[in-house]
Formats: sequence, C-alpha cells, structure tokens
Amino acid sequence: MNRLTIATWASVACLILLNTGPALADLNSDVLMLQQRWAEVNYQLDGKAQITAFEILIEDAENVTAHYPKDAPAWIWSGIIKSTYAGAKGGLGALKFAKSSKADLEKAMKIEPEAMQGSAYTSLGTLYFNVPGWPVGFGNDEKAEKFLLKAISINPDGIDSNYFYGDYLKNEKRYQEAESFFLKAQSAPARSDRPLADAGRQEEIALALLDVRKELGK
Repeated sequence: MNRLTIATWASVACLILLNTGPALADLNSDVLMLQQRWAEVNYQLDGKAQITAFEILIEDAENVTAHYPKDAPAWIWSGIIKSTYAGAKGGLGALKFAKSSKADLEKAMKIEPEAMQGSAYTSLGTLYFNVPGWPVGFGNDEKAEKFLLKAISINPDGIDSNYFYGDYLKNEKRYQEAESFFLKAQSAPARSDRPLADAGRQEEIALALLDVRKELGK
C-alpha cells in the first residue's frame, strides 16, 4: 500500500509550520508520525516483525507524550498503540500494556474528552470488552458498551466508532444489530489523511460482515 513520499511529508510539515508556528508544528508532525506508523505496523507487518515494530513505536509514543503532556491526541495515540500491541502480543504478558493503554486514554479524556472525534471513548470501550474481567483484568462489558455508545454519540458516522461498536455487538451475539453498525462503518466517509488505515479497516469490516451474515443465515 502507498506511504507518504518524502516530498509529500515535507509539504505537510511546511503547511503545518506556516499555519501554526514551530511548537505546534512539531507536535502535529509527531502525532502524525505516530498515526502513520501505527497504520503501517498494524496492517503491513505481522509476526515477530510486527511485535518488534510495535515495541519501538511504544517508545516513540512515550517520547511524544513526555514532550507534550497536555495534548489529548498524543495520549490517545499512545493508548491506541499500546492496546494494539497488547492484542498482537496476547497472553498475560500483554495485560500490563492494556492497563497502560487504559491510563493513557483516561488522561486524554481528562484533557479533552471529545478529541479526535471521541476516539478515546472508542478505544477505551474496546479495551473493556477485550481484556479479561476480574480477577485477572479490568474487562467489563457494561462499561464497554457505555463508552462505545458515547463514541457513537460524538461521531455517529465514523468508520471506527461504528466498526468497534459493531464488533462489540458481534461478540455479544447481537448479530442483527452488529450488521447494521458494520454497514454504517462500511459507508463512512473516506479520510483523506488516513488511506492506509481506512483500507485496512474496510477489510476488517468486510470479514466481520461475512461472519454476522453467516450467523444470521444470509
């Protein structure tokens, strides 16, 4: 899949710099780097290479949040990166990264609850239904649905908010409802700044739709 060329990256950086000044330009560039690199690692790598790349990206994310501790998107991306890594790594060893992700997302919500169209709510809700429940972890289906519905209320037409709520409903065997949210995610407007992430998510949506339609006998 396509990556930003050096020329494109330079154009983006210059545009940010002209409009926002050096400090904010650095922040936006760093957060954009996390966003782009996450998509590459999540959708273009697998196995040991993916695990290693996520470990490096976690260090990068921690450096960004250390430099910009009051920026909600920086904390959101740190949380997303850690939770995705936890899912890829699996096992009890992943739980500490899930807990760290939860802490990062909660920090973002304290700073700016609706940053990135409510992405902290989406990611935290997803954590709550993927992490084991007590006494092993903090998983909680009721909290998961609460956060995911909050994300839907903030971003009703978003690809991620609809996909992850659909995924929750699928997990709860509420297949008819899940199908409707997957369809809404599938028809979400494309994000011009996130083509790789959108392409990967659309593949996940297509597979999820096949699963729920099989359950529904379609």
